[in-house]
Amino acid sequence: MAGTGLVFVGFVLIHMYGNLKALQGEEAFNTYAEHLRTFGEPILPYAGLLWIIRVGLILCIVGHLYAGLTLWARAGTARRTRYAAAKGSLRSAWMRWGGIAILIFLVWHLLHFTILRVSPNASANGPDVVNNPYKLVVASFEVPWMTIIYLLGMIALGLHLAHGIFSSQQTLGWTDNPAAYRRAKAVGYGLAAVIAVGFMIPPFAILFGLIK
Repeated sequence: MAGTGLVFVGFVLIHMYGNLKALQGEEAFNTYAEHLRTFGEPILPYAGLLWIIRVGLILCIVGHLYAGLTLWARAGTARRTRYAAAKGSLRSAWMRWGGIAILIFLVWHLLHFTILRVSPNASANGPDVVNNPYKLVVASFEVPWMTIIYLLGMIALGLHLAHGIFSSQQTLGWTDNPAAYRRAKAVGYGLAAVIAVGFMIPPFAILFGLIK
């Protein structure tokens, strides 16, 4: 759980950085998107790096889900014993159900921007939009309800990361004294806030007309 979780933290940080390229305009954003597909050529084929990342992330998702379901089952068994404690039950429940919410959001996100490439904006839904990464992003977040969906998704992600990053450090033995414990908490909340806010900057900038 800790290992795969930290892989996802690294991925979302890089993904957030890429999204922020939208603030620099269409050329910068689309150049970044295309570079992801040509990175490593000619050693790698076109989009080779992306497929390596995708396969790695799929394996991590499977591992993370397996670990999560295993821990969920263990917690259920523990609650049936007399000595079981109920501390942290609300936080544990959020990590489980919040994780499911993030998985649903991830499926939505992939369908929206990668698999189907559909713009919810009726005024901007032609081939010149859906085949242009920058225009698709801008057209999508000009629609208020789309921005709200992504805001809710980032809130879920931020809450999940805040506890998950801390728990990963605890699992790896990096909280063996009070100072280290406080530092781990700060790192968890700090990274979660940076990631959630960083992801929401472009959508809100688009919604309020700062990016066109």
